[in-house]
Amino acid sequence: MALAIFKQVRQAIEQLNPAEVREQAARRVDIRLTASGGEGYTQIEDFLVPRRMSKDRRQEALNTVFRADDADAPREFDLDIVEEGMHRPRGSYVFRPDKPGRLAADILEARPELSLPLARLFGPFLGPVSEAIVYKVSKENALFSIATALPDIAPGFAIPWAIPEAMSDTAVLSVNQVRMAFLLAAASGRPVGYREQKTEVASIIAGALGWRALARQLIGKIPMGGGVIPKAGIAFAATYVEGRSLERLYRVGYGFTEDERKDAYRDALDQGKQVARALYDRVKRK
Repeated sequence: MALAIFKQVRQAIEQLNPAEVREQAARRVDIRLTASGGEGYTQIEDFLVPRRMSKDRRQEALNTVFRADDADAPREFDLDIVEEGMHRPRGSYVFRPDKPGRLAADILEARPELSLPLARLFGPFLGPVSEAIVYKVSKENALFSIATALPDIAPGFAIPWAIPEAMSDTAVLSVNQVRMAFLLAAASGRPVGYREQKTEVASIIAGALGWRALARQLIGKIPMGGGVIPKAGIAFAATYVEGRSLERLYRVGYGFTEDERKDAYRDALDQGKQVARALYDRVKRK
């Protein structure tokens, strides 16, 4: 059984293309700043590109940030950021010194397609983008678990990437975690790919059998489909903990210890069951 699952995971992984993630993260994002003076410009620049960043990464980011009066500024920009209190052109975003984090939230809400390059280059975006990636993929895995457990309720459910037919749910959920690893590495400015992330990919595949067995055990013990919510909660929690560990690995160089994983899993399982219940109710209504 384990060998068959590993074979399926390998087949499904072939459908993922890390080059697409690398290309998305490498997209250039030109930003125009408008402020009342030098101090205002510096304040925005120091927020977007903190001085604690490495010299090379800070310079790479600053090469895409222009002041409104810069002679070498491009004609078109991806983002316009305006100091609070100044005239705000349509489609621009306001930097508020007392609430600087609001800027990143506003931009990510309006321009999600820029999330990876913004996270890679600009410090304030990394945390929110990584958190969003982990939560989104965890939620997708919970929803997929519900759809496969109750095909009569969710007929024709489509997952967000192509896989071979007759693929087990364990293989699909594991491959989605690999996709999450690609996205988190890209957001953190780390190398992306099977060879570059072979340790993380191997860990994800090895861990799949453990939570698969737990999910099957729950389904078997709870009659009349009552194990659907716990199963989906486990899919969420397993993915969420893996994502949080990967996020820390790419941020500081090491992931969760075994004890930290256990503690994080207990917390994530409660959250996962709540998410699963909400998804289950939504699927039934539709």
